[in-house]
Order: sequence, then C-alpha cells, then structure tokens
Amino acid sequence: MGKDKLFGKTLEELKTVVSDLGLPSFTAKQIADWLYHKEISSIEEMSNLSKHARSLLSEKYDFGLIPHSNVQESIDGTKKYLFPTDSGKFIESAYIPEEDRATLCVSSQVGCKMGCLFCMTGKQGFNGQLTPGEILNQIRSLPERNRLSNIVYMGMGEPFDNPDSVMKSLEILTSDYGFGMSPRRITVSTIGIIPSMLRFLNDSECHLAISLHSPFDEERRKLMPIQQTYPIQQVISALKDFDFSHQRRVSFEYIMFKGINDSPVHVKELCRLLNGIKCRINLIRFHAIPDTPLEGSSLKVMESFRDHLNDKGIITTIRKSRGQDIFAACGMLSTKKLLQKENGTDL
Repeated sequence: MGKDKLFGKTLEELKTVVSDLGLPSFTAKQIADWLYHKEISSIEEMSNLSKHARSLLSEKYDFGLIPHSNVQESIDGTKKYLFPTDSGKFIESAYIPEEDRATLCVSSQVGCKMGCLFCMTGKQGFNGQLTPGEILNQIRSLPERNRLSNIVYMGMGEPFDNPDSVMKSLEILTSDYGFGMSPRRITVSTIGIIPSMLRFLNDSECHLAISLHSPFDEERRKLMPIQQTYPIQQVISALKDFDFSHQRRVSFEYIMFKGINDSPVHVKELCRLLNGIKCRINLIRFHAIPDTPLEGSSLKVMESFRDHLNDKGIITTIRKSRGQDIFAACGMLSTKKLLQKENGTDL
C-alpha cells in the first residue's frame, strides 16, 4: 500500500490529518493553501511549515498529483488527456477551447457499470471509483488549467454512482479554501440516480444535466438499463420540487439516433414530460462506437427536431461536435490504451 495523498482532502479532513500528527490546528489551513492556491507539487515546498511538520507529513503522505500519460489533439483544438490511476487503469479528460470559454470534461469513475447501449465507457465495465483527488487532478494537472472557465462532469463514469467523491471534489472546487470557482461554472451530468441527485441539489449550487435520450419508458429502457430502477418519469417528478432560477440551470442531454428517438412523436412526448420545468435541451450527435447497431440522425433531422421543440417553447440547441478525429466518443481513448497495455504495445 502506498502513502495516502493530501491532494483532494477537504479542509475538515486536513484538520484531522494535522490533529493526528500533533500539529497546530492552523496548519490545516496552511496545507490547503499550498494544495489548492499555490503552484507546487511536493510537501517539501510548503515553506511556511516547520521542517518538523513537513517531515511528519512526508512520512505518511504524498502530495498526490499525477501527470497525464498521453494527449491527443484534434484539428479543431480539442485535446484528450489520458491519466493513469493507482489501480493501473486509465481515465480521460477532454479540454475544449472555444472563442469565449474553455471547458474541461472530467471523469468520475474508472469505467462504468450502467451499461448504456451507446457508451464506450460502459463497454469497459466498472473498474473502480475515482477519489476526490483523482477527479481534481484532471483539473490541477491540466497544462491549460489557467485558461479554464467551465468544468463539466460528463466524462467516464456516472458521477452520482460515486457521490461521496464527487461531492467532496465539488466542495474543494467551489470553496474559498479550495479553488474558489463559481458553482455556476460547473455542471454535473447524470443518468438519473435519484437519491444522489437529490443530495447534490440540496448540498450544491452547481448546474445539473440529465441524460434523457428518450421520453418513452420501453425505448429508454433499451438504451439505458437505469430506466428499470429510476424511470425518467420519477426523475422529472423529483426535479419539480426544486426551483431552477435563471442562476441555476437544469438541462437535458439528448443523443439523437436514426429511426429510434428522432420523430415528431418524440417532440410531442418530450413537451408533455418536461411541462412545468424551466429547462433547455441539448441535442447531441451520436459518435459511432464499435459493436453497436445505433446510427446517428442526420443534421437535417436534428435541425427539424430542434426547431419544433423551440416552437413549443423549450429552448433547444444542437451541441457542436468536437474532436471527431481523436476518439471523440467518451471512453474510446482509454479503451484503446487498456487493450494496447494488455497486448504489450503502447500508444
């Protein structure tokens, strides 16, 4: 077993660390300042701690940052970073620069157990939870971190299947002792695990995105097995108890599949399902993955779908596809790396 890592610990956890080591209580705030406000990467660089304190910390803890092991850059400027985990697996993050913003899509699990038909990460299976530090490391170890304006939890894994780590990472991201980022710059995406979603809504002010993909029970069940446990109708009912003002936003992600969920009947049912919720819908092109019968809807069909929803009063946009030349679908890059590792080759 390796040493525990300081990076990714909340202030309360750091207070426990310094208490267990017999250090003054104010040391916890000093450590947090070094971890989340300063550009250092080792305990020895925490210069306002005594040598004795640094020695005690170093005996039991590592700083905890992990550099990326590979990066692929698209012709459109999107970059996919591959990060190793302590378990010997890999996760990926997508850096998406635009004219007025720069967004990082982070992972919350190694693989995923949800088994959505359209998701490459799900085909990996579930290989473990990320710690708060491993989630935040994707941000802190990003070469472009000083350009970031937005964070989205839309990478590998289901965030609300790892609620403790996700909530701790959000606390550190948004707190004064941590990165001090506005929660309005952070969006967490879920397929609709209701208990964890309600915890998030009560304990965080970040935006919420729901992976919808079909308003019909049986159809969504075929695409997303979670529909059997948490039907989208129950998810919507739970959301109606919360006030989503202009400051806090709920959106719905809707990947469009040819001949499956892209008809006028779907527009009508979406309007019925979402009635009473102030929201927006993001239509997403399907990035083909191996061994799936699914095909993406044409741009013409997507534009018609969007226009009909907008005419019905639901703000709807088509998300721009990025990084199509660098394994754009979530999980593609890490899956390739895992296969190459198993075969004794490398990227």
